Amino acid sequence: MSRLNIFLLIVVLGCALSVVNATNRQREVFIDLQRAQSQEHQLQLDYAQLQYQQSALSKTSRIERIATADLKMQPVVPGRTQYVSVDPASVPADTPPASDVGARASGSASPGATAGVAR
Repeated sequence: MSRLNIFLLIVVLGCALSVVNATNRQREVFIDLQRAQSQEHQLQLDYAQLQYQQSALSKTSRIERIATADLKMQPVVPGRTQYVSVDPASVPADTPPASDVGARASGSASPGATAGVAR
């Protein structure tokens, strides 16, 4: 009987150590989960802040204010606009006209296009 008792004692001690190890591992995983959730919350706050900043920076009134104050730009008025017409026959066939390049991107290219230029 003595050998059986020693064997059972060793098995019980092994099970107890296994339970302690599993509990410790569970605590470590829970701490990692808490850190990840905290980081997720912080990233969500940062993202919301960046979205707010982006909307504030892209407001039309702000853009107009910077264009007029910092860049010294002025609004386009009909009296200061000069229209330039290009004769399609005078442009070589293998090179597109400069005004036609932007029009092709928007899908409204036409030969002899007219471009408005503000001075």
